[in-house]
Amino acid sequence: MSLVLQQFDAQAARAHAHALCDLLMDCVAGGASVGFVQPMSVAKAQHFWEGVAAAVARDETVLLVARDGDGRVAGSVQLVLATKENQPHRADVSKLLVHRRARRLGVGAQLMREAEVVARRIGRTVLVLDTATPEAERLYEREGWQRCGSIPDYALMPDGALCATTIYYKRLATSPAA
Repeated sequence: MSLVLQQFDAQAARAHAHALCDLLMDCVAGGASVGFVQPMSVAKAQHFWEGVAAAVARDETVLLVARDGDGRVAGSVQLVLATKENQPHRADVSKLLVHRRARRLGVGAQLMREAEVVARRIGRTVLVLDTATPEAERLYEREGWQRCGSIPDYALMPDGALCATTIYYKRLATSPAA
């Protein structure tokens, strides 16, 4: 799949809110454990993306978006920057979302690689994430992430069933030669 990866600023996030809401709603409808339960409404999705845009405006979050050859939003991922004084080197990878029409085409892998590029560029050398699905676990492990362990009954799936989460981390080289 031909993709264009973009870093959205707050204005771009707001301008593309409809497409981002569609992406989030599609992922939740497809069973992704990304912080929401059914029924998923447009209002919930809009509120979520408004919060992301505000965090981007405050330089607390980096929003990366993948667009397909037709310009449609195919996926997104966020780097949530640690803002504590003792963690200037760390970020959380959050909400890797891939539209169901674009799954198994490398969108998630490309977004994850771009998140690492951006993280290195802004001086983040330790990344952390959690996931609730075996498919995502396989992706992260293929991309060199290290599994720390799982926490049972951590959250609810969109259908309300309890699920575990698995924690991963990745150390990034500080320079191409490292």
